[in-house]
Amino acid sequence: MAKAAVSIIKVSDVYESLQESLRLSDGLAGLNVNDGILIKPNIVSWDFELPFPPYGVVTTSSVISALVRILAEHGFNHLTIGEGSLPKLRTTGHEVYEALGYKKLQERYGVKLVDFNQEEFVQIDYGDGFKLDIAKKALEADKIINVPVLKTHSQAKVSLGIKNLKGCLSKKSKQYCHGLGNEELSLTFPRIIDKLPVALTIIDGLYTLEKGPGPTGKAFKKDLLIASRDPFACDLVGAAILGYNAKEVPHLTNYAKRHGSSLELSDYEVTGERIADHQNFVEHDFEWAEDNSGPTGFQKRGITGLAIRKYDSSLCTGCSVQFNPMLILISSAFKGVPFPNVEVICGKQQLASTGFDNTVLFGKCACHLNKDNPNIKKAITLWGCPPDLEKMAEELGKEGLECDYNEYVRFRHYLFDRYKGKEGFNLSDWSVE
Repeated sequence: MAKAAVSIIKVSDVYESLQESLRLSDGLAGLNVNDGILIKPNIVSWDFELPFPPYGVVTTSSVISALVRILAEHGFNHLTIGEGSLPKLRTTGHEVYEALGYKKLQERYGVKLVDFNQEEFVQIDYGDGFKLDIAKKALEADKIINVPVLKTHSQAKVSLGIKNLKGCLSKKSKQYCHGLGNEELSLTFPRIIDKLPVALTIIDGLYTLEKGPGPTGKAFKKDLLIASRDPFACDLVGAAILGYNAKEVPHLTNYAKRHGSSLELSDYEVTGERIADHQNFVEHDFEWAEDNSGPTGFQKRGITGLAIRKYDSSLCTGCSVQFNPMLILISSAFKGVPFPNVEVICGKQQLASTGFDNTVLFGKCACHLNKDNPNIKKAITLWGCPPDLEKMAEELGKEGLECDYNEYVRFRHYLFDRYKGKEGFNLSDWSVE
């Protein structure tokens, strides 16, 4: 049996490099010109209100544009771009598509643009009681070209092709994937692909991201494209370039067990660049105090009287994106004196501990789980899925934790400004010429 081919290309010109990537991986071989093809980028979030650095977070428009052009030149004219970004976005996916330049692709090549969150979802039974609501448009596609970003993930270690398909789910099913026991994250989302016709995966590695998947992580210029008709092989190589052995990534080992796939890189044909020439470990997780009392940065600042329990895989994407902003808000309340004996918990399984005078319940799941918890003396409930930051500051302020929302605004400007003037970092990569 022939080995699955994975191409690694060092990018010079995106269009030319993508053509070479597809040639070496035989990427278009599984496609028919009459196929309805869905292109699935990674647009985990976007923001029109505050500065948003997309580096290593969102699939570049440069790669999407080059892909659409190549497909059109090969006679493919039934093309759709579809994504289901975080439902908390106040704007629709179509406004994000316009910001990314996709409307030009619509005008130029007749590409259809679909916001899954505005469309119908269909419940799919995987045959063993496992059910997910999947975007009807994704199910109706003849073939899917999956275009994730080469980045790490604070809960899943790496976020590549298999993980990117979570964007095809309804909000309810996305939350379900962050469950407990047999519904734990690394067991649930790797199954999404089993019902989707993924014919090609192209990992956009123009930038990579540590401590992802959102903009609070730090991006690095990488200039790589990784492509394969085998989605698992592509993720295996992507993980290796990020410095992760697949055996150490639970969702990849779970996928391999279900599909009988090899976790050994030697069982795949890697063409183009060598993995070893581009392999650098990229940290996926934030540093936390050994006693689970909060980020190590809080300790360095001398913050006491406060215990923030580290998130786990049951914290869904919406709340996880708001988790770091919540930390910024709480840290802004530090005035040099200890906090009033406060514990902060989140997710679907964290229970409030004894010995605290105040318990902050971050997000709807934590609020529901702990509503009758006898350990809680005084609950500060931050409802929402996810909680709104300005309301969060208001609720904390009522209890004497005077947070400064402007500190969060300054943080957002810092995240954006740290890339200004940095060689190779171009916002034009998220536009279409």
